[in-house]
Formats: sequence, C-alpha cells, structure tokens
Amino acid sequence: MLYWLYARLLMRQITVLPGHVCFMISGQDLAESPENLYNVTAWCSGISAQVSRMTPGPAGGIRSLMFHIATPSSESLEQCLPEIRKIGTIARLILHMGDREEVAGQGMDVVVAVGKSGREEITECIRKMARDHIAPDCVDEKLLESYLTFQYTPDVVIKSGGDHLTDFLIWQSVYSELFFSDVNWRLFRQVDFLRVLRDYQSRIRRFGK
Repeated sequence: MLYWLYARLLMRQITVLPGHVCFMISGQDLAESPENLYNVTAWCSGISAQVSRMTPGPAGGIRSLMFHIATPSSESLEQCLPEIRKIGTIARLILHMGDREEVAGQGMDVVVAVGKSGREEITECIRKMARDHIAPDCVDEKLLESYLTFQYTPDVVIKSGGDHLTDFLIWQSVYSELFFSDVNWRLFRQVDFLRVLRDYQSRIRRFGK
C-alpha cells in the first residue's frame, strides 16, 4: 500500500520527461533479471501516457529507450533472448547482439545492444568513411554522426548497481544527464525509475555551455 502511494506521489511531481533514455547494465544483471527490460519498457509507456493526461497542452513523452549490456561474450546471454524479444510485443525492438540485428514490433523504439563498444563504433565510422573515400577536409561532426550505428542522443543515462559507466555511446552521450543508482538491476523498481525522472526535471541542462 505504501509503495503504491509513494509511486502516485512521485508521478504527481513529474511534468517533464526525457525524450531518450539509456540504461547501462552488466551481463550478470541481464542474466539475473532479463524480464526487467520488458518491465522498464512498459513503465516508460505508462508514465508517458499519465504525464500527457496530467499536463495541459502538448506534453513530450519518452520517445526511445536503450539498454546497453556490457559483456565480453554476447553468446553467454543467448538464454535471455526469449525475454528480450517480448519487448517486441509492446514496442519496436531493435536488437544488436554480436553480428546479429533484429527488428520486431511497433511503437516506441527500444534498442537493446549486447556487448557493443563505443570505441569500436567510432573506429568503424572511420573505416566506413575511408571505404567511401571521404576527403579529410570534408569530415565534420555532422558527417561522423551520420555514420554512427546508434543514431540516438540520450537525454539521461542511468547506471544501476553503482558501477562505473562503460564507453558505450561515448559520442552520443557527451551532454547526457548521468544518474547512478545504488539499487541493483534485479531489485530496480518503478519507484526507483520515477525518482530518476523526478530528479531529471530539476536539473538545468547546459549542453556544454
């Protein structure tokens, strides 16, 4: 009962939502609680709908969600695929796992990137530009961004469990708001997510200025 009341109180305090949210978890986190990817996706849809109802005028909701799973071996998480694919029943799932890319479902984009590295992504951008014979003088930020695998710039990056961040999205997340939660991924609840969203709207984003 208290949990329900606290969640309702937090919801009343949220009027501004990030457009793009990224969670960074470990391979062990995913193995222990793969169903939480689906749960967080459902929370995002529900919270966006509630904020839209409570906020007069056009209210922006969460438009995309990303999960980065840090692991040296994506093959070791094959058993989690059935739970990951359930996301495709309520959203548009884009799964990157090893050399595999799968797209399923409709609705909000939910990207699941298993074992991907930001440094590898930047390196591959450079290789692609070289293969396309791009002259060095033509290379600028806009061109490099067009070669990125992940065309998302998260407003907020959430790391559960208190561990350090990985190098994922090192280009795209340069101006993101960072949140470190002491709650382990398997224990991460909707109220923990609501706390992040409440604190996010109180921050003044300067975008490097």
